[in-house]
Amino acid sequence: MIGILVIVVLVVVAGLVYVGMRDDRNRDPLQERLAQFGERELPESLEEIELSLPFKDRVLLPMMRRLADVVVRFTPEKQLEETRHQIELAGLAGSMEPTTFFAMRIGATIGLGLAAFMVFFVLSKNSNAIFYVIGGAVLGYYFPVLWLKSKISRRQDNIVRALPDALDLLTICVEAGLGFDQAMGKVYEKWDNDLAVAFGRVLREIQLGKMRREALRDMADRMDVPDVTAFTAAVIQADQLGVSMTKILRVQSDQMRVKRRQRAQEKAHQAPVKMMIPMVLLIFPSLWIVLLGPALVFLLGSGALGMV
Repeated sequence: MIGILVIVVLVVVAGLVYVGMRDDRNRDPLQERLAQFGERELPESLEEIELSLPFKDRVLLPMMRRLADVVVRFTPEKQLEETRHQIELAGLAGSMEPTTFFAMRIGATIGLGLAAFMVFFVLSKNSNAIFYVIGGAVLGYYFPVLWLKSKISRRQDNIVRALPDALDLLTICVEAGLGFDQAMGKVYEKWDNDLAVAFGRVLREIQLGKMRREALRDMADRMDVPDVTAFTAAVIQADQLGVSMTKILRVQSDQMRVKRRQRAQEKAHQAPVKMMIPMVLLIFPSLWIVLLGPALVFLLGSGALGMV
């Protein structure tokens, strides 16, 4: 009974930590409430405004901020930086913080561990329940990491597929007389994918005063795609050496189209090997049942198998 109570308390604390760290620390609930009363009759005192706030804003969220600070204080800085970099690679930099991700891992660990405890220990009375609980907790701890890696892989694949067409559009725009920044703006304006969003961020950083080569290097670091890294290196080198940007973009565009063709051929050659597993496990047994089933029924009905 004490173990169940401890697990429930840990689940509640983890949920509160997650809710608290998802809250925007730059947001002032009191100012929001004052803005809501801007066109109405103002209350008599600030105490009434504070009491009119929901219980979550008055008590829970301040408590969660303190708990989040404790989590950050005991988390190694290098691990925080690595997690922040992984979040940027997944394209979730604006919607998730490293502390939120750690809270997700804690919540998933406790949640799956508690679920395994309830299923295998409380309901089924399994003697090996402790191993299932440990396995569920380990799975919950690594499940957010696997989810984040799948997001990174999906985003990188989308960028690789979109890069050749983006280079073609950049080449056409530059050959038509636009500058490289304006050409990137055209890509950002015409398309709505991860690469176009990255180009738009580069343009905003340049407008805020960052040098173009630094903005492009940061973009390549946020993607971690070899093709994008090679493209940005070629553009930076052309900018530093004074080489024609049109020639560089034309060469890069041709190379990306060749790489796209090679990737398509590689996947086409891998298709027969990948098709073998579902064919052996799913298609061939069905064919055997359809072809040999009637003969087996006939032999059973005639007693031929019994005679043998």
